[in-house]
Amino acid sequence: MTRRVHEVMTRNPVTVDRLTSLAEAARVMRDAAIGDVLVVDGGRLRGIVTDRDIVVRALAEERDPADTTVGAISSGEPVTIGPDELVDRAVDVMRRHALRRLPVVDGDGGLVGIVTLGDLEVERDPGSPLSFIAAAEPEA
Repeated sequence: MTRRVHEVMTRNPVTVDRLTSLAEAARVMRDAAIGDVLVVDGGRLRGIVTDRDIVVRALAEERDPADTTVGAISSGEPVTIGPDELVDRAVDVMRRHALRRLPVVDGDGGLVGIVTLGDLEVERDPGSPLSFIAAAEPEA
């Protein structure tokens, strides 16, 4: 049986509103031990902001993290996939678009999860070093 995206995705991804400051988004990432947050507006996915985005698109441009919103620097209109798509399709989409993370949305456009490189590595080879890293609990 071929696996579907909903079987390997991370459910309940961390989201922030598009008007959230970069400083707050960074705190959210720190507290959740993650490197990205999904940006939503009115409950709909509008973009993704990574820790690297904060550094390259904001700090390096001397923007104030307390006054700059995630909506101002997020990658807009992210590529997505449906939960019932095949995992092989998710891999293909990620490879084609050079993505490390792929939001999962239902037929109505509602956010239901995210597939990351770590999720795919755990699926592909549960014994690989990356699988152990991806599955590890963050240190306090």
